[in-house]
Amino acid sequence: MTDVPLRTLGATELVTPPLILGGNVFGWTIDRAESFRILDAFVDMGGTMIDTADVYSAWVDGHRGGESETIIGEWLRQSGKRDRVVLATKVGMLPGDGGEKLAPARIAAAAEASLARLGTDRIDLYYAHQDDEAVPQAEYLAAFGRLIDAGKIRVLGASNFRAMRLKSAIDIAIAEGLPRFHVLQPEYNLVSRHKYEGELQNLCVEHNIGVAPYYGLAAGFLTGKYRSTQDLSQSVRGAGMATLLEGKGAAVLAAMDAVATETGATLAQLALAWLAAQEGVVAPIASATSVAQLEELVGSWHVQLADDQLARLTNAGV
Repeated sequence: MTDVPLRTLGATELVTPPLILGGNVFGWTIDRAESFRILDAFVDMGGTMIDTADVYSAWVDGHRGGESETIIGEWLRQSGKRDRVVLATKVGMLPGDGGEKLAPARIAAAAEASLARLGTDRIDLYYAHQDDEAVPQAEYLAAFGRLIDAGKIRVLGASNFRAMRLKSAIDIAIAEGLPRFHVLQPEYNLVSRHKYEGELQNLCVEHNIGVAPYYGLAAGFLTGKYRSTQDLSQSVRGAGMATLLEGKGAAVLAAMDAVATETGATLAQLALAWLAAQEGVVAPIASATSVAQLEELVGSWHVQLADDQLARLTNAGV
């Protein structure tokens, strides 16, 4: 595709359209063949960045973690598209060789394991999946630095960090000449805004940290699938939607319905387009379980929301 809008992730050379493909479903809710179809379609549509983690999908009975990376690696080998994609993966939630979380030995071992599963010589964006207050920040930043020096990772990112800890990591990196975090992956969507807006958002804007939020569709709530207590039985996620319905969720859905009528966009597209329009945000992450679903999500790239439409969506969630 030639009309794909591209954005740069903070102060890096990594570029992506305003949607990053989430890889958490690969080997979990969809099999290898369907995963391959979605990955091929994403790249053919102009997508560039694929997001995964070493821990995907260790929560499934019989899985050990690394299932998503393995499928992506097999697809890369079969498709020959490594140089057309930007690979992002994470360390910090899957214990193993070298310890756990962000112990320097664990970072080194986990990176080697991810590289092997992905079948590549470099990870374009390597996230600390969570903070680790048991390890001095200078120590884990230095561990990441050794991987950068070896050419095994290109850019460093942080996920699930609080503002205070992200700021201290940046300050230490500057003071000690260590690599700094250039990308942040927080939970953020129209009905869950407190983990990003405010101090963390201001920090990212000030330091040109590119933001790639996860849970952009609020586990499906922002697709409009759950609108009444009767809808909660539609999936295993339904029980968690009751709190949203009882809170501001109904008002957000009503505002989205109105804007959907005006624009012709689906609710999922509006949720992603709203995120992409927020200060500091480069591209939300979303996963798809079919090519048809992927096509809908990719459609969010071209949804242009007027200022009053953005304001109505924003205010509905306050």
